[in-house]
Amino acid sequence: MPEFDLDSFKKTWQEQPVQPKYDNKEILQMLNRKSRNYVKYIFWISVIEFLFFSVFGLFYFFQEEESESFRKMLTRLGAQEAPEIENNFGHVYLAIKILSLLITAYFVLKFYQNYRKIKIEENLKGLITRIIKFKRTVNAFILISIVLLLLFTFVLIAFILYILDSQNIQPSSSSLTIIIVGITVSTLLAISMIWFYYRLVYGTIIRKLDKNLKQLKEIDSHEN
Repeated sequence: MPEFDLDSFKKTWQEQPVQPKYDNKEILQMLNRKSRNYVKYIFWISVIEFLFFSVFGLFYFFQEEESESFRKMLTRLGAQEAPEIENNFGHVYLAIKILSLLITAYFVLKFYQNYRKIKIEENLKGLITRIIKFKRTVNAFILISIVLLLLFTFVLIAFILYILDSQNIQPSSSSLTIIIVGITVSTLLAISMIWFYYRLVYGTIIRKLDKNLKQLKEIDSHEN
């Protein structure tokens, strides 16, 4: 009986060709399925956001707390009541809320369209393009949400300054500074919360999509 050589056996075993567990076509199908799921998650999250802010907006529409807060700031600065200008502010604020809901509804539709397109997409380059476009859509959604908040802040400050100017009021620099700083800090805090939320919720899913995108590009480079 020949002597068993462990080193020779290990060398022979290591030289055996390793069969890949999955071929590129199977990997592509799995990545396609995972990508569709990630897009679907963002779609449903955006639907929930839209419904939440719709109900939230309707509730506060009847409360009129924004107008009351606006009047309190004017009173603190020594301004008299200006019903017409306050109504105009209420109309502008309502327009911004409606615009925000319309934009959210638009992106809900875009996310759904992206999901449908990825669902039927079979071409590798097409799938890569779809994922890149979807990432850009998500980034645009986040950016526009922040821009709308900045727009509201700008409108609020503009109305305050306009009323003070129209009534020839010169508030003490400390009172005006406190109001402006308070509005600015509140806006920056709200932007930080929005950014944190989107980074936590959307960012987690986008990072998973990035991994898929990297693997898809690797498959594409091997096929070319």
